[in-house]
This record gives sequence, C-alpha cells and structure tokens, in this order.
Amino acid sequence: MRKIYDAVIVGGGINGSSIAFQLAKRGYKVAVLDKGKIAGKASGAAAGILGAQTELAEDGPLFQLACKSRSMYRILIPELEDLSQVHIGYQNKGVYKVAANKEEEQTLKRLIESQQKAGEQAEWFSIDDLIKREPSVSNKLLGAMYIPNDGQVQAYELSLAFAKASMALGAEIYEYTHVSDFILKDEKVHGVKTSQGEFLAESVIVASGAWSREVLERAGLSLPIIPVKGECFSVIPEKPLVQGTIFSHGCYIVPKQSGRLVVGATVKVNSFDEKVTLEGISTLMEKAQNLVPDIAKAEWERAWTGIRPQSADGQPFLGEHPVYRGLYIAAGHFRNGILLAPATGVLMADILEGKTEQPNPFELSRLESLVHTSNGVLL
Repeated sequence: MRKIYDAVIVGGGINGSSIAFQLAKRGYKVAVLDKGKIAGKASGAAAGILGAQTELAEDGPLFQLACKSRSMYRILIPELEDLSQVHIGYQNKGVYKVAANKEEEQTLKRLIESQQKAGEQAEWFSIDDLIKREPSVSNKLLGAMYIPNDGQVQAYELSLAFAKASMALGAEIYEYTHVSDFILKDEKVHGVKTSQGEFLAESVIVASGAWSREVLERAGLSLPIIPVKGECFSVIPEKPLVQGTIFSHGCYIVPKQSGRLVVGATVKVNSFDEKVTLEGISTLMEKAQNLVPDIAKAEWERAWTGIRPQSADGQPFLGEHPVYRGLYIAAGHFRNGILLAPATGVLMADILEGKTEQPNPFELSRLESLVHTSNGVLL
C-alpha cells in the first residue's frame, strides 16, 4: 500500500530529524525513513561540542551559519525537552582551545583577533590563568584561547529529542526502512521506493550523512562527499577533572553532566570501517594524558566510532537537486552536524517553502567548481 506525505526525509540522524521537526511545526505531513535506528550512526556517536568558534577558523558563510545555529540552542532546548521528554544535557561552560607550542600560541592569538573583529567573544589565557580556572590541565601547555559561548550537548539525546519532538507534532518515523530508489518523472521527484513499499511525496530530502552520496547516485548525482572515520572513548574519573571542554590539535576532552569524560577523535579519511582499533584509542589516550595528566587514573567506560560526512570544499550541501525539482539535499556537515542542526532545519524548511531571500552559498550550484578542485571527485 502506498503511503502519501507532503515531505519524505531519507535519513534519521540529527539533521534529518531537525528538518522533520521544523516542517512538522509548519504543518507538513512528514515521514522520516532510516535504514537502521534513529541517530544510530554519526549523530549518536558525536561528542556534542557546539564549536562554532572552536572548529571554524575564518569568518564567512559557514562561520556565520554556525554562530547563528549555536545561538538558537538556548531557546530550542527547552522546547525540545518539553515536547520529547528527553533531557539533552546542554552545558555552556566554554571551550579552551590550548596551545602546546609557540606556533600554536601565535595561531590562536591571530584567530582571537579575527573572531573579535567578526563580533564574537574570545580571549587569550596564559598557562597560569588557565590553571586557575582548570587546575587539572598540564602545566606544560603554554595557554589557551577561551571561547565562552561554545557549549556542548549529549549528542544522542539531542538527536532523539529532535525525532521525538517531530513525532509529537505529527511526523511519522520508519526505522529499518531501506530506500532502494527514487520515483522520478518529468524532471520531478514524486517519492521513494523502499523495503516497506512506496512513499509518495512532492518533496524528498536526502539527509543520510556519509551515505548521502550512495543514496543520491540513484538520482544521477555523484555528490563529492567522503566518509571520515572517527574513534572516541569515555572514562569516569573519581572526581571532576575539568569544567570546560579542553580542545587541542588531534584531541578533545568533553566533561558531561553525568561526570563522564568523552575523549575524541581520530581521523581516518575515506573509511566506512566502524571497528574500534587499539592504534586509534591508544593514540587518543596518550594525547588526553598530555592535556589532563590525571585522566590516566579514571575508570574506563567504553569506546566507539562514528562516520562523518566531509564534502570536497568543507561546507555542507543545503539545497535542491540540479535536475529534479522537489529533491533536496542536506548533507556534508563533517564534524559540525550537531552544531548546525538547528540552522539546517530552519534553512531547509525555508528552501522548501521558497522563503530564502538571498543567494544560498550552500546550494548545489557550486558543484561545477567542485569538480575541478576536489582531487578527482567527479559529478
């Protein structure tokens, strides 16, 4: 039996669920389809850093979108928790982006100046100032860029909250539903074919993370997105070691409300391998101890992996298919999927409704230039 909706979203990660939430708020009849469980891949594996200034170095469209998305959380969190009855674990105790050598110190000081000019808060802490705030950090560090507005959430809980909140507003979620093809006619999408039958809709949004390229190839589009494997682990210290997130080149330590510390993340480009490796975890252990030596005494909890979707130019794709009307893409968020989820939901809902008033820097029209700059990735 065919199922009929206003919009079908392929992918039940955080961005698919955020889009569903926004569309359901606007009165759309929405279905979310996922080949596994909701938030079962990268969205549930993320450390949950809302690192607009931590992750992004230069002012520009992505930096501005990230800061806008970060600012949406204060209002959005209570709404999501009320609708979903899921505690998201939002904290805003800042991020310390640390310098281990003089070169990193100079780079961070230039970044502080640049971000201050862009209207964002950031300041330099000497190692003495840093230790006054975070006594457990290593005194071998030179100092840190302090970013007071970059907070964090529990990523899986946030993803689940978006999904459950969208359901409370009328969206329907289908787990373990594999999309085998699109229903395309006259350069227009009319729905999708799945393991659970056909889902008909005038709008289909692909938000399948690192698997978006595979899905979209069925609509004749080879999207320049590659999978980037990341390994993480968590430990439980006897007493709190840090209040804010400690972020360095190649390692971060994120303190959660439960008392656990999340440590991540390795980077293995072009890999869908979800195995946890001794090499990856031991490397993270060494780096974490260089940041916070007493973490070595913490109790081991667990380790896991996530597969991030990286686009060829480092920016997400948020827009309509270049050929098929009604087929939209929201993918390629790389390490910033959690951070960008609120803005992604609103922007994609606006695009579907034709409400965007200015050129969209994330639309797929930039694909032509990507063909020539993406290291062999072709359309």
